[in-house]
Amino acid sequence: MALTCLFATRNSMFLPLFFLLLCTSSSMAALVQEQPLVLKYHNGALLKGTITVNLIWYGKFTPIQRSIIVDFLQSLNSPLPHQPSVSSWWKTTEKYKGGARSSTLVVGKQFLDENYSLGKSLKNSHIVYLAAKGGHSSGAVNVVLTAKDVAVDGFCMNRCGSHGSTRGVNRFAYAWVGNSETECPGYCAWPFHQPLYGPQTPPLVAPNGDVGVDGMVINIAAVLAGTVTNPFNNGYFQGPATAPLEAVTACTGVFGSGAYPGYAGSVLTDKTTGASYNAHGVNGRKYLLPAMWDPQTSKCSTLV
Repeated sequence: MALTCLFATRNSMFLPLFFLLLCTSSSMAALVQEQPLVLKYHNGALLKGTITVNLIWYGKFTPIQRSIIVDFLQSLNSPLPHQPSVSSWWKTTEKYKGGARSSTLVVGKQFLDENYSLGKSLKNSHIVYLAAKGGHSSGAVNVVLTAKDVAVDGFCMNRCGSHGSTRGVNRFAYAWVGNSETECPGYCAWPFHQPLYGPQTPPLVAPNGDVGVDGMVINIAAVLAGTVTNPFNNGYFQGPATAPLEAVTACTGVFGSGAYPGYAGSVLTDKTTGASYNAHGVNGRKYLLPAMWDPQTSKCSTLV
């Protein structure tokens, strides 16, 4: 019986990283998907109401690359006639405790640091320093996005992005995601690139024509969902607090129905470009978004 293996990771900045080696035969794939999945609520605060997302662009991004990401963020709360949509994906967060008051994300300030003020090799402390440029508001999430030629501690070795919060009076939530186009697309931009581990199946076509940035969207979706449902490490997560699985990272590798380790699942295909997607966004954009754990069904919910 042949085995299919895929190396998946839970991303977290302040905590030790959690690795999960998923191995299964094709005949067992359905059974793997049916395993019970419970994210326990640890009675902590969630982020609700209007949340401003401030962006810190570190390194060189083209205007088109920035627009892909900004359009995604603006799609999170923009009702669209075309379904499935990015906003319908985000509505799953309403089902978490206190969900009658959902999180509405709006794009706030943007900071460009194209001259690599801290160099091209960053430590975690550098990420927090850069995130602070977005201010210290409790109603905001400051997101640091690093360009494809920037190395960050742990990037490509055991994480693709992360989120956390500072301590003290001026506490604020922040997140970081890196562009893996040249460093590890098989690790952080899968399924738009052949996987670093497991079967070398043909990659899917990136919906916006940029493997690195379309991969960033997947990871931004994951860290934002984790930020609002577990902002201070006492919200929703599975496992020990030192290595939690969160709303999206608990569903690693699932994008469509029938997914199993090494196979993203059944998704939609653009008839013109051949690109794979599962969500419509603003300005005619299409995105491929990861599954999110649904607390009402205790399953990983997909759009298609």
